[in-house]
Amino acid sequence: MILEGKKLLITGVVNRHSIGFAIAERAQQEGAEVILTSFGRVKRMTERSAARLDPEPAVLDLDINDDADIAALRAELERRWGRVDGAVHAIAFAPGDAIGGQFMQTPRESAKVAFETSAYSFKALAEVVAPLMGEGGALLGLDFDATVAWPSYDWMGVAKAALESVNRYLARELGPGGVRANLVSAGPVHTAAASGISGFSQLESLWGEAAPLGWDPRDAGPVADTALFLLSDLSRAITGEIVHVDGGVHAVGAAALPPGA
Repeated sequence: MILEGKKLLITGVVNRHSIGFAIAERAQQEGAEVILTSFGRVKRMTERSAARLDPEPAVLDLDINDDADIAALRAELERRWGRVDGAVHAIAFAPGDAIGGQFMQTPRESAKVAFETSAYSFKALAEVVAPLMGEGGALLGLDFDATVAWPSYDWMGVAKAALESVNRYLARELGPGGVRANLVSAGPVHTAAASGISGFSQLESLWGEAAPLGWDPRDAGPVADTALFLLSDLSRAITGEIVHVDGGVHAVGAAALPPGA
């Protein structure tokens, strides 16, 4: 029960295959109280996913690019809980012309959307929860290794590189208040978001061959378990870190992936 008594805000749950769902499920098993966020047409899907959790968590509105939503969510969390112990940033989006092998053709506005929604949003989430966090608070974001250029990932890869930098600055800014900021760099997991990226399914299938420990893209459990550690007091002296949960591919290099990956 490493999260017993913790109050956690978890974003990015679309369905039961979402990494955020796996984190929420495991967090409840470890004693945490959970609230999810969603907005727009996706909210109905998030609510159906929430119904699979026990106890069923509330689903609050959050469009991370809407300042009014950010302020309203902070006020609602203060009303419901009075504090937040941890928050999971599982938010990423790039327009279709910013991914899928069109790097040089991507217009400026699409690249800006990818950056704002996938990187600046981590700071925006911190605006929601940091004022409600005390000593021991934890921010956690989901990353995909941005040290190399992946096929088809394009401006989402650039946004993830920015996310890694935002994480370091959040660690610097929030650390004096006792709040940590870390990322989990996950291997490819078969989520709704990943399925929309051209070539990502091939990357999923090839990853297991390259990973020293092997890799199952259908199992978000290893990522969720690491997230729980980083949200718990066991990681109390860790901040500004990127923990790779990818079967070891980051250690052997992208060159280990077979040709064509």
